[in-house]
Amino acid sequence: MRVLDAGAVSAWASACVHTLDQLRPAINGINVYPVADSDTGSNLLHTMTGANAELAGADPKDAIEALSLFAKGAVATARGNSGIIMSQVIRGFAESAKVTGDIDGPGLAAALVHADIVATGAVTRPVAGTILSVLHAVAAAVKDDTRSLTDVATRAAAAAAAALDETPNQLPVLAKAGVVDAGGRGLVAVLDALVGVITGTNSVPPHSLEAHTHDHGLPAPHAWEVMYLLDGVEETALPALRKALTGLGDSVTVAADGSGSHAVHVHCADIGGAIEAGIEAGRPRRIRVEPLITPTPLEPGSGVDRTVVAVVHGWAIAELLRAEGIAVLSVPSGTIPSVEEMLGLINEAAGRHVTVLPGGVALTGAADAAAGHAMAGERDVVVIPCSSPVQVLAALAVHDPSRRTNDDVVAMAEAAAATRRGELVIAHEESLTWVGRAQAGDVIGFVDGEVVLIEPAPASETNLVAAAMSVLNRMLAAGGEMVTVLFGVDAPTGVDAELAEQLRLEHPEVEMTSYSSGLADAVLLIGVE
Repeated sequence: MRVLDAGAVSAWASACVHTLDQLRPAINGINVYPVADSDTGSNLLHTMTGANAELAGADPKDAIEALSLFAKGAVATARGNSGIIMSQVIRGFAESAKVTGDIDGPGLAAALVHADIVATGAVTRPVAGTILSVLHAVAAAVKDDTRSLTDVATRAAAAAAAALDETPNQLPVLAKAGVVDAGGRGLVAVLDALVGVITGTNSVPPHSLEAHTHDHGLPAPHAWEVMYLLDGVEETALPALRKALTGLGDSVTVAADGSGSHAVHVHCADIGGAIEAGIEAGRPRRIRVEPLITPTPLEPGSGVDRTVVAVVHGWAIAELLRAEGIAVLSVPSGTIPSVEEMLGLINEAAGRHVTVLPGGVALTGAADAAAGHAMAGERDVVVIPCSSPVQVLAALAVHDPSRRTNDDVVAMAEAAAATRRGELVIAHEESLTWVGRAQAGDVIGFVDGEVVLIEPAPASETNLVAAAMSVLNRMLAAGGEMVTVLFGVDAPTGVDAELAEQLRLEHPEVEMTSYSSGLADAVLLIGVE
């Protein structure tokens, strides 16, 4: 087959239904994320069955029209988070076909790349290790591929299978359960079905899929899956809708069908709030609500009891923590994470006990809000207040997984609280402080949030070292054995070595460690333990 025509698209839709019908029990059996409710296979089958019915009841003149009908039916009947994302994959195909015309080899490659963009754009908080990761790997593999339709389709399916096998390495809850992502497995099936249509070998390919089973004997639902179609919504109203839904829960998806309608999906505890958000934006219809079980439950006898996670500003700090095996949510400086982002960090962790280390005052507030959220379910979430990333590092330094949970939390909280924090920033404008007037360009030193010095501009290496030593001398006057310094992106090259040497000369009894922070709003962050 050189190009996809209307008949081939119809055959693909039918093959998807056939394949997913056979794989449904197995896909349901490995469904552990975002909630282990064993319905991903059923949701994908329901979505593609509805899409196939929309196409079967029409007589499209070409592949472009056929794909448009396929996408419209998929969005209209999409069920569950995976179903909505799959509908956006088909929508991406349809939109790309309108631009490229024939779906030959290069056209299929372009369609897959666009499907990745469309599907990812519909999800408020994309998560690594899910169907989106598999789709992204496919797009990367076929981008700019100019070979035949068969070659591109085969490469796409192979890339999807390889990416699926990597999902447990990207999402801890999958690794804990010993399964691949259920939604990703569905995408592999859909792409395998496409290869079957193109090559004339329609069958269910034997991609490895163990029939894992899970004991989901859990307490009564604490939250709900709310879905509806939304008509009459203006594009300008969509950001407010997404914001309202992310404040209610997680797994938020708002997916367009290309004809003015949107499929809305959210996991939340407030059914009325989710529907009201839709009413404020447009006209909800076909509202569907299903109970959810506790997110990512543990299996009996799993042995996993708890997890420590962190939320910080600064990419370098995040990488430092990840290197220690800590799950990290990194947000841009000056911003705070949404409720959905925090819930995602908490609910993706393995273990019923989750300790959150937030690297700032505002981040602590965001963590507290998520810890008490209904969507945190049965998890025991403890937030250790930290005013600076240096306190996060101090807490992790005493973290001991072999200790009892409560004892470990107390030890980390005490270490964070006992760590004094200093900071050097460069003034952006004139300001009046407790120690005098600061001009733009001056270096301002803080100890535990209070201004203690102003070093006149410029912020040279010499001035920064002098200011840092002044701050350190104040902090070490109360005692201390360990100094941790985090250097911002604006710190001059060589200031770390100069500061270490000066500290050695003035306080030889003190040990210093330093790292890059990746922060632009603080030249130096200092911790004294």
